Amino acid sequence: MGEARRTYFERHGTALFTQEEESRISDAIVRAEKATSGEIVAVIANESDSYLYAPFLWAALIALLVPWPLIYFTWWPVQWIYLIQLLTFLALLVVLLPLPVRMKLVPRSAQRLRAHRRAVEQFLVQNLHTTSGRTGVLIFVSVAEHYAEVLADTGIDAKVPAGTWQAIVNDLTDKIGAGRAADGFVAAITAAGEHLAQHFPPGLEDPNELPNHLIVLD
Repeated sequence: MGEARRTYFERHGTALFTQEEESRISDAIVRAEKATSGEIVAVIANESDSYLYAPFLWAALIALLVPWPLIYFTWWPVQWIYLIQLLTFLALLVVLLPLPVRMKLVPRSAQRLRAHRRAVEQFLVQNLHTTSGRTGVLIFVSVAEHYAEVLADTGIDAKVPAGTWQAIVNDLTDKIGAGRAADGFVAAITAAGEHLAQHFPPGLEDPNELPNHLIVLD
């Protein structure tokens, strides 16, 4: 299975896509698949992990340090010190829980790993590995991680030049970064469809095996 990936830097508005933009993406998939026996699936996820462990971990670590200066430099009762420690933990948790702050607590390498893992999961969940001729192509974006990836099954990956999928990802992420996420998806779908059409033209019986609409994950 071939893959290409890249991070990107802007979220396209408060909603992932408008209804009109989703329709454009669905139409692009339909057009691309009319010219090929291959299958294209487009998936966008709000996030690939909740990362809830991060604020709890950081709040707990900082709260553990709070009692030491109070023990050594004050004569406060232990009950007061414990209460201050507990309040510190809760206050930090409130500050660190919002998703934008939470994401800053997680190393970029961990975010990329989790997003890649979810892309692979979606490749399997959407049954792209079961297509005739192993021609499935997944276009995947995870918003919170600022991450995009193209995964292609072995049948089509073996027939395209090295760097093909990376070029598609680069164009997709450039358009997302410019605030044109829908244009990016349409262009990526069109480019993937052209490669599929070149090597896997439509057959006499060409069942539509997979969904033709944008799949939006929470």
